[in-house]
Amino acid sequence: MNFVVRYDIDMNTVTLSPKFQVVIPLAVRQAMGLEPGMRMVVSQRGKTIALVPVPTLEELKADLKGCGSNLDDDAERF
Repeated sequence: MNFVVRYDIDMNTVTLSPKFQVVIPLAVRQAMGLEPGMRMVVSQRGKTIALVPVPTLEELKADLKGCGSNLDDDAERF
């Protein structure tokens, strides 16, 4: 039985430094809009490590824009 493995993304390799640091390749940084100082969540599942950008408060507000509430702000509601 033959298996064909197809990758739809470019596979980049990085080297772990003595301080356990890695440099995210330029193409990935540009595609993801990553900037110095951004906070990232690091998660591990099996033998996979994922870095997920933490959204800023402004990004969260922008995502929620237009999601209004139909509730009235009156004293009886509280």
